[in-house]
Order: sequence, then C-alpha cells, then structure tokens
Amino acid sequence: MSEQTALADLEREIATPGGGMDGLRLVAAPFVPEVRLHLAEDAILWWARMEAAAGRSLPPPYWASVWAGGQALARHLLDHPELAAGRRVLDLASGSGLVAIAAALAGAERVTANDVDPYAVAAVTANARANRVELAVTGGDLLDGPVHADLLLAGDVLYDAGLAARVLPFLQRAADRGVEVLVGDPDRGHLPADRLDRVASYPVPTTEPSVDSPVRRVHVLRPR
Repeated sequence: MSEQTALADLEREIATPGGGMDGLRLVAAPFVPEVRLHLAEDAILWWARMEAAAGRSLPPPYWASVWAGGQALARHLLDHPELAAGRRVLDLASGSGLVAIAAALAGAERVTANDVDPYAVAAVTANARANRVELAVTGGDLLDGPVHADLLLAGDVLYDAGLAARVLPFLQRAADRGVEVLVGDPDRGHLPADRLDRVASYPVPTTEPSVDSPVRRVHVLRPR
C-alpha cells in the first residue's frame, strides 16, 4: 500500500462522524495533554473493520494507541525543552507521532518522524496538522543506515526480541558517532541493563491494548 492511499483512507476515517468503539477520535494523550492524537477507541476493532473493508491483511495499527514508552519520552521532552530546542531530531518508529510532535513543540529546528507502516506515516501527518506543527515524515527501514540528526528518539520500540536485536545496535552506532540518544521503555525485557543509563522514570497511564495495569513505570534511558 502506498503512503498516499493510506493517508486518503485515514483522512476519510477522521472525517467520518460516529462514536463507535471501532472509530477514531481526536483526544489528548493522557500523560501529555499538550498533544492531541487521532486514536482508536478500540484499536483491535478498528483493525478488524479496516481489514474487512480492504479484503486483505493490514499491518497492526500500533499508531492508533498511545504507548507508555512514547508518553514518557514526550513528557520528558516537554519538561526539558532544552534537549530538543534548536536541534535536528529523528523520531524512530514514530507510530502516532506523539514523540515527534513533542520535540517540535519543544522547539526543535527540524523533526523527522519515521515509520515503516504507511498508515503510521499517514497518522503522523494527520496528527502533526492537528497540533499545528511541521514535521518531515518518512517511511522505510532506517536501521542499516546512518543517522543524520543531533537527537535520536526511540519510544517503546523494543517490544520484541527480534526487533530489539536490530534497534539496539542502531542506537549504539548513533551514540558512538556523537548523536544524543534517548529511549523510552516500560521494561519489556529486551534492554541490556549494562549498556544504558537511566535519565528519568515516570508512572505513565496505560491505554494500549492487552495491559494488566492502569499505570506502568517507564524509564527514559541513554546509551553509555
């Protein structure tokens, strides 16, 4: 699916009135109320409806929920705007775009939001408009290339072992080349504790699917 098709689909969804559980709503992020996002009331139901309409499989809509790691990282940026102000920022696996939008609100010179899912690229575009910020939004896999940024942000990207095995070396290579790297992670079990230092810790309300607690302790970390 092209990014243009995904954006057209998402814009249609946003423009469609209705308050069903399988729809999208523009709401404030619970831990970062300065940012509003188009989120699904129930992402699984939204996904099922969209797949039925498309007649084919679609990527899981990670962008349609606001994840704890991203919320903590966005909160940290807005509470410490000097981290992003005047800098070139890359938000890896941006999802809804929450972290990228927070970086823009904190005064970044340029923010690039990246995600491999065309629907996520569309969601970031729509959410940037809703928050009146300007982002560069790109698709594609960046993990084998260099980082052209001063600050690299990765919120809740280490959610399985296979992905962590690719992301962690990418983050370390960037840090070794002088890029500041910040990771937001709710301790999903894929972090090498001996290679990251804790910068901050937050109790974050959880809204993502399949969680067993209303609050998660999330750490903001940087590579050593």
